[in-house]
Amino acid sequence: LSEGELQRLLKVLHSDRNQTVCLVIRMLLSTGARLNEILQATWEDIDREHSLLRIPISRSKSRKVRSIPLNSSARTVLDQLETKEGALFVGRRGTQLTTIHKVWSRLRRQAGLPDVRLHDLRHTHASMLINSGRTLAEVSAILGHSDPRISARYAHLSVQTLTAASEVASAAIAQASPPAETATE
Repeated sequence: LSEGELQRLLKVLHSDRNQTVCLVIRMLLSTGARLNEILQATWEDIDREHSLLRIPISRSKSRKVRSIPLNSSARTVLDQLETKEGALFVGRRGTQLTTIHKVWSRLRRQAGLPDVRLHDLRHTHASMLINSGRTLAEVSAILGHSDPRISARYAHLSVQTLTAASEVASAAIAQASPPAETATE
């Protein structure tokens, strides 16, 4: 998502009546986790002391235990949940959410993002990390990829990030250049 698209989506998420699904989406954006990792998460999976969401082998795509860092926006989502035991995200009937696709379709239309998939939120999380200067190794670890090359496909670098990177070469050229000659009268 571009910055403008992200702003539109967040505006809808903060005002929609189905706050449980909105919190799921905010958690996806905040963590880069997969949808099933979030929908199946329980309070037992939360390590508040270390700010981690632990994904057990039984629910991990890589078949390895993985830990997802819980940043301040993810912790804010947790603080806003009505549940305090069992499943993190519970629907109106009191049972663990298993799907959010119908509500997601409505939310993305309201935000003017008809073609955005839930998995694109994972891409957006990775792009935000890459564009802020985080390494592919860091992004790979957060996303749970065994190889940073897998994470590279999520690295949608913004024009601003590429321009800033290019300025490094410009600064080196400027530093190595002889001082400009002053005009003599």
